[in-house]
Amino acid sequence: MVNDVRDLLNEAVASPPHDELDVQGILSGGRRRVRRRRLAVVGGTALATAAIVGIGSVALDPGAPESGSAGVPRPDAPTLRLADAAPATEGVEYTVLKSHTNANLNRDNGQYFDGVTDDGLLLFRDGPRMDQLWPRLALVDPATEEKDWLPVLDVGQATTRALELGTDQLALLSDGSDATDGAGWMGDLTVHVFDRASREWSTMQWPELPPVEQPFGAEIGPDGRLYVPVPATQGRPPEGGWPMGADGEADDSDAEGDTYRLWSASLTDPADVRDEGLTVGSVAFTDDAMAWTDSTSGESGRMHVRDLESGEEHSFDPRTGEKCNLLNFGAAGDRIVMGQYCGTYGDGVRDDRVQVLDLDGNQVVTVQGNSLDGGLASTEGEGIVTIFSHEPEQVGTYVLDLGTERLLRISEGLSSWYTSGPTQEGQFLWNTPENGRRGMTQHLGQLTD
Repeated sequence: MVNDVRDLLNEAVASPPHDELDVQGILSGGRRRVRRRRLAVVGGTALATAAIVGIGSVALDPGAPESGSAGVPRPDAPTLRLADAAPATEGVEYTVLKSHTNANLNRDNGQYFDGVTDDGLLLFRDGPRMDQLWPRLALVDPATEEKDWLPVLDVGQATTRALELGTDQLALLSDGSDATDGAGWMGDLTVHVFDRASREWSTMQWPELPPVEQPFGAEIGPDGRLYVPVPATQGRPPEGGWPMGADGEADDSDAEGDTYRLWSASLTDPADVRDEGLTVGSVAFTDDAMAWTDSTSGESGRMHVRDLESGEEHSFDPRTGEKCNLLNFGAAGDRIVMGQYCGTYGDGVRDDRVQVLDLDGNQVVTVQGNSLDGGLASTEGEGIVTIFSHEPEQVGTYVLDLGTERLLRISEGLSSWYTSGPTQEGQFLWNTPENGRRGMTQHLGQLTD
């Protein structure tokens, strides 16, 4: 029994819960090279002072010499490179509201920030670990560091993420099952709701909802319903397999995408489930619009936008590029953000992109580089994009503020781990390495005006 528990917990550390930005890339057939292990739900800075860089204040670069010589195509959009980012100074461009260090995550599971509530408290997750079989959750005031430990939520080893962190309730999304098969995880969707007034947990499941492949692709719409992608079709490799890239890995750019049937469910009535009558790829909501692609985890197809008040729809070509796989997707304000892998070229140079466009299809900016990934870190207000670069000369975390169009370099290091979660307007989560990358320090930051 001891050995079984040890094996289970070791597996939990080695294969920790999902991160919000990249779940479709992780779960849909290996079409993304996952460079860092995911922790929690979602997850040494040497900085110099410099002026804030905005999209309109730099010469938009058609591509750095190394990418140009490698044959990487230029995006059909105003383009920024990470070299255009201004190094940010703590206390000037941003402040750190709270940090927490896990010294050795290779040895033991740790403690993480799972997001920020609407009233400014951190959802703090502790464990599970060898001497604590289930995770503990607390609400933490960043100013006082006082922890309000919540009643135990018995989720076993099921993966959860913060779906809604409101002033009245907390909602955690769970796969509801540990079952897997050779094709990947398939199971029932579960939401655990904590009433902050009564301090009681309740659990929601929907018997009429079909099994889901990607439970963490679900999200709450502006109408308060939970929107759930249910598998429809799955793209397949070409006959003979993927060609070998210059880096010695299979180049699966320009993959055939996956599609999903969109369902929705009430968070108060388990019998209230409906097929929304849409086949989609990726889906995201703003306060008054829904955006979706034809497919995802491959070629995205056209972009579709529905006005939620009038019901009117329009579609357009997002001009992602001929070889681009859509890996993550989000929307905030009047912006759509698409994270993409667009192929590997000479000398192993990757064409990775974070593309920003508006709801009418106008190109705002594309951040392009070798070995980067990113997506929306905060959907509140105008939205904030975090970008993580693995390129040795540019390694670190970058922030693109969609409201002010600032591109800032926040750190010059990346941990081996990744966490994320919902935050308030102007806030973002990021990590820095500790203990020879065996651990990490997680930070909650706030951009200054």
